[in-house]
Amino acid sequence: MATFDFDIGVIGGGAAGLTITAGAAQLGAKTLLIEKDEALGGDCLHYGCVPSKTLIKSAHVYHQMKNADRFGLPLVDLPPVNFRQIAKRIKSVIDTIQQHDSEQRFCKLGAKVAFGEPHFIDENRLRLNGQTFAAKNWVIATGSSAVVPPIPGLAETPHLSNREIFYLDRLPSSMIILGAGPIGVEMGQAFKRLGTRVTIVDRANQILGKEDRDMADAVKGVMSAEGVVFYLEASIESVADLGQRKRVAIKTVDGQRLDLEAESIFVAMGRGANTSGLGLEKIGVEHDRRGIKVDRRLRTTQKHIYAAGDVAGGYQYTHAAGYEGGIVVSNAVFHLPRKADYAYMPWCTYTDPPLGSIGMNETMAQKAGIDYSLWTEEFKDNDRSLAEGEQVGKIKMILDDKEKPIGVQIFGPHAGDLLGEWVAILNGKVKLSTLAAAVHPYPTIGEINKRVAGTFFSSKIFSDKIKKTLKFFFNLKGRACSLDEFTT
Repeated sequence: MATFDFDIGVIGGGAAGLTITAGAAQLGAKTLLIEKDEALGGDCLHYGCVPSKTLIKSAHVYHQMKNADRFGLPLVDLPPVNFRQIAKRIKSVIDTIQQHDSEQRFCKLGAKVAFGEPHFIDENRLRLNGQTFAAKNWVIATGSSAVVPPIPGLAETPHLSNREIFYLDRLPSSMIILGAGPIGVEMGQAFKRLGTRVTIVDRANQILGKEDRDMADAVKGVMSAEGVVFYLEASIESVADLGQRKRVAIKTVDGQRLDLEAESIFVAMGRGANTSGLGLEKIGVEHDRRGIKVDRRLRTTQKHIYAAGDVAGGYQYTHAAGYEGGIVVSNAVFHLPRKADYAYMPWCTYTDPPLGSIGMNETMAQKAGIDYSLWTEEFKDNDRSLAEGEQVGKIKMILDDKEKPIGVQIFGPHAGDLLGEWVAILNGKVKLSTLAAAVHPYPTIGEINKRVAGTFFSSKIFSDKIKKTLKFFFNLKGRACSLDEFTT
């Protein structure tokens, strides 16, 4: 019988890897965690979720200060942004969270942490810093990195990715963003609010391609009103370094060729799985440019080797990585055949207002051939939203032919937080009538969830059929007022 140094080895100290390591170690499995960078936390902590949302908050506050008159307050003559101070704040937030993701914490839980770049020498052993480590089970959770597409001149032209954009010495006067996905639009709005002239270029005919067109266009409308310039359905023909300026040559949908110039270029054109250098080819773990191939139990083609998080090529969200970490622990430690289910995986793009989704949107339902009905409520009809000066956005609820909710999209204030209620409803199979009957505190933006459910039931409760039935049994006398009284 083979002997191993560890019950489970985890490669990658991001969201998935940390979840698995903490869970396995606390359950009594001898656990090894390997991270190639100098600190744990992964891209999310150092170059993604945490710094981006910290930056977005600073931009939001600055934007509110510049628009104080919207709230009945005097306008203030604000000085330009000192980006070093914003970067300093970003670093302080990361440092605070880093304490929770420290080597000492995981050692206390019972896991050994090692740093370096490992590579497999066979299906159970790998080499790291001149040492060999063997584990009964391995988990690959190495995450993803920003893709640099083969655009002529881009590789030779200095440009920003998510690894540099949060730590700039100063605010760029202008920026061209290549890519109108979540990262591109979040950073586009944030930097525009801070004072950068922002242009976003994408080859698609809408921003946020996985969202419904009407919701994506609503986000674009807000950003355009704030001064962000978009070139959609535009092909990028070349990039050039002009010294203090960078040039992006594009061809528009109508065939026009334009030369765009800016101080900085930010590349946000997708992410690729971090698989190079691991030696996966030697050990028969199948993978391609999208990631490592896994089954629903997150097992690779080597059944004792699992993959989770971005590297598995699925949903590239920190919360998805954490969820997948739990799936791996169930299978590798508990030996319970638990399968991943993404039917109600929520996500949110943190523009202002944000756009959040869970389950199916209209586009997905149409592609799946599902017969559905659509119910909406506008934020301009929510009292708290009006009080806070938020009048843009709506909630969309999609019901299947059995009148059960299969998806919700929210574009409006606190959309990500509002999704929390729908996470419980959809995953808990809670009846829509329960939501409609539940008491929400007034005035809250959360009332919009109850209201969209109530709108659905109102069409049934206040129907002509119900009114006729009540009149028949209880001799109700009907209307007490006619609008005609106001026209005479």
